[in-house]
Amino acid sequence: MTEYSKSLLDSLILKIKDYPRFSLREIEKFCWMAAHEHKHGVLPSEYDIREIDENLYLQLLQKFKTSSI
Repeated sequence: MTEYSKSLLDSLILKIKDYPRFSLREIEKFCWMAAHEHKHGVLPSEYDIREIDENLYLQLLQKFKTSSI
């Protein structure tokens, strides 16, 4: 499993919290959006099915779930 730098994860966490209508209840969706944007350079469109970096997605989720963000 690829480990990402703390600075990358922290910057993506800040980006996630700035997304419109951010909600911790939908944290899976917002972490997926950030992983998509990081890999493809753009936020996903409504029916975007391009792959994301699953390791990055899981690390973002873990960071939200284990810290008091």
